[in-house]
Amino acid sequence: MTNMLEIPDDEGSDVFRNTFDKVNILLVDDQPGKLLAYEAILSELGENLITASSGREALEHLLKTDITLVLMDVSMPELDGFELAEIIRQHPRYEKTAIIFVSAVHLSDLDRLKGYKSGAADYVSVPVVPELLRAKVTVFTALYRKTREAERLTAELERRVAERTAELEASVVRQIELAEQLLDADRRKDEFLALLAHELRNPLAPIRNAASIMRMKGVHDPELIWCHDVIERQAKQLTRLVDDLLDVSRISKGKIRLRSEQLDLRNVVHGAVETSRPLIDEMGHQLTVEMPETPLLLRGDPARLTQVVANLLNNAAKYQMENGTIAVRIEHDGTDSVIVVKDRGIGISRESMPHIFDLFAQGERVFDRAAGGLGIGLSLVKQIVELHGGTVRAESPGPGLGSEFVVYIPTSIDSMTTTANDTPEASHSAEASRRILVVDDNVDGADSLAMLLRMRGHDVVVAHNGPDALRLAEERPPSVILLDIGLPGMDGYEVCRRIRASGLRETRIIAMTGYGLEQDRQRAFEAGFDVHTTKPVAFAELVKLLAE
Repeated sequence: MTNMLEIPDDEGSDVFRNTFDKVNILLVDDQPGKLLAYEAILSELGENLITASSGREALEHLLKTDITLVLMDVSMPELDGFELAEIIRQHPRYEKTAIIFVSAVHLSDLDRLKGYKSGAADYVSVPVVPELLRAKVTVFTALYRKTREAERLTAELERRVAERTAELEASVVRQIELAEQLLDADRRKDEFLALLAHELRNPLAPIRNAASIMRMKGVHDPELIWCHDVIERQAKQLTRLVDDLLDVSRISKGKIRLRSEQLDLRNVVHGAVETSRPLIDEMGHQLTVEMPETPLLLRGDPARLTQVVANLLNNAAKYQMENGTIAVRIEHDGTDSVIVVKDRGIGISRESMPHIFDLFAQGERVFDRAAGGLGIGLSLVKQIVELHGGTVRAESPGPGLGSEFVVYIPTSIDSMTTTANDTPEASHSAEASRRILVVDDNVDGADSLAMLLRMRGHDVVVAHNGPDALRLAEERPPSVILLDIGLPGMDGYEVCRRIRASGLRETRIIAMTGYGLEQDRQRAFEAGFDVHTTKPVAFAELVKLLAE
């Protein structure tokens, strides 16, 4: 008796099973008695047995039902077993269906070969041995189930791989988008920092100029002197913070180039002490400096190395209580020049030590008096030292026990020998009176700078925009032009280009601007500027530029 399952859909891709996951076995024989015998032998396997009394009836079942195994007689009228097997094999759905031939004849090797070529997987001879038939059918049904399970697992694996691949592709796309967003954010950050520096430097310039004017006027009132010192000291501090912010961005992007020269490390320490002295004195710290009597020579960027030592001194001053101690020592050690800055301040905890040179990292504050900062000073120290091919390390016994920073700068072989040419010029040529054109849209900045220059004996005229600057330069050509770049309408680059085009080739044009990125410097030189400076320019530095 047949137990028909549902008819497969057009694609016929699924295996149709009953509740017990039975497989369909098709029994084909033109003799009803044999079919009953096959059913009796195989019934105990618990599979779904379907019978057909002819080849044509078998084909009808094959078209309606997915068949796992076909057990067929070889000798049948109209359509024998060989022909039926060939037809079955030609159908894509049944290319791998197992076929077992049952035959009382055609058992020679040639007959078996013909059967295998027709698509048979095995032979059973008559009389049929029940145990042998059940064993063969069991093997093929078990193989079928394992094959189907393997296919299911493969399909599941492929599905999961496809899902994972899609996830990874989506993740890669997302990472690319994030990278692009980070690049865009980084670009915007640089633009913001440049704009911030410009906006901060513009008011800083007249503040420092006004402080310089007060000093040159020789104010004697103690309170006014105190006010002057506060203004000058805080203006310098704000200028340093602005410079540090921009330096972090430039150095991290590799946009800073060292201006290396042979220098005496003692001069670097002197410059750093002079820079940090106001903060050290304000905190009441005692500073001791230990240096060799003979020059300690090496190649490096004096401004950047001074920045390194000054940042370490400022760090030591800020992170200890008032009336503390700071010790600076420099020495030569093998092929390195060594700078040691030691304090008795709040120290560094074991947890903070690995991050002490990270950008925006700050040690834990243990008292309210700590000046703190932006957390970029030590990061700058590390980056500048590494640009010089050196290393820096921090040591501390623990919180409250002070800190020690040790900098190692390689000393080149050719800098170990002192010659008469190693000593920098001690003096500049005497300052001469010059005709100077000051161009700045910041009225306070332009007027205060002009006042300072006039007090030094220079002939100064002022313009607050590009057209006025061009007119004044044409009416009476100046020897020096101090030109702001961020002018309204016609910017400083265009003013400089037009002045050069007018024939003023000998006039020294100095850019005094709040824009201090490397691309700003390059653009200034391309426009025709001789010197690029960033506001606020220390008046002593400006005097040096004019003397040159």
